[in-house]
Amino acid sequence: MKHIKILFMGTPEFSVNVLQGLIENYEVVGVVTQPDKEVGRKHEIKFSPVKELAIKHDIKVYQPSHIKSEYEDLLKHPVDFIVTCAYGQIIPKELLEFPKYGCINVHASLLPKLRGGAPIHKAIINNYPRTGVTIMYMVEKMDAGDIISQVDTPIFPEDNVGTLHDRLSIMGTKLLLETIPNIISGNIHPIKQKEEEVTYAWNITREEEKIDFNRSTIDIYNQIRGLNPWPGAYALLDQNVVKIYASRISDSFFTTRKNGEIGKIYEDGIGVSTKDGEIIITELQFAGKRKMSAKEYLNGVQKEELIGKIFE
Repeated sequence: MKHIKILFMGTPEFSVNVLQGLIENYEVVGVVTQPDKEVGRKHEIKFSPVKELAIKHDIKVYQPSHIKSEYEDLLKHPVDFIVTCAYGQIIPKELLEFPKYGCINVHASLLPKLRGGAPIHKAIINNYPRTGVTIMYMVEKMDAGDIISQVDTPIFPEDNVGTLHDRLSIMGTKLLLETIPNIISGNIHPIKQKEEEVTYAWNITREEEKIDFNRSTIDIYNQIRGLNPWPGAYALLDQNVVKIYASRISDSFFTTRKNGEIGKIYEDGIGVSTKDGEIIITELQFAGKRKMSAKEYLNGVQKEELIGKIFE
């Protein structure tokens, strides 16, 4: 279906598989992505992953700062679809009504659950047993359009944001490529979202990254894996920030210890008391240091000096 013209809108790594799938099957006439960012002390310009892929395939790139008022160039060439995936801005009505077959979105949750910018993180943090990908029609309200198709997957205990992100990206690409021909042929039955079932997945805040050891072990475990590998959970030890990337749940419980207190050193980790048990930290990163396994860290310190210290 190379005659089908698509304008793609997306920004992060999650969108790359989706764009690649469209490039291989359709004519992608343009890519809209967020403006370049300055990163690091040298303020080097960083392209979005989607822009990098578009350049590789010689596809025209648009980067409006405010698409609600900077969309006129996108209306110059008729397209059959606008496909969005984690673009990062609300699409104006003029664009939503522009394509022949409409504007559709690839969203990494089973809508109406987890509308918003961090559905993969929040699915793990909130201990959802399953999640998935939804293809929906875009409307001016965030992630509120009619559902065209969905696919789901279990969230496994060993999943983190990285593994679930990669799985959903592949699933979403496959679902999109299956859905587009059905839209063209009219073989779809869109379903309105049930507003009473809506939940939200707002972008992760700095406060949500900090571990509170007064919470339950399972909550802390889900928080850690729900922020791994980005942006990373953290706690303070001796007033220093320690990023905590991986953990496991212990069956120990120290009734005489404070929540957050290091109570036991294991071969593979650091046992920290929680509200109802113990979490064992197995991967961490100290400020100015590289990420490492807890076992590697423990090989370079006096283990007995850690006992009794408090993570805050």
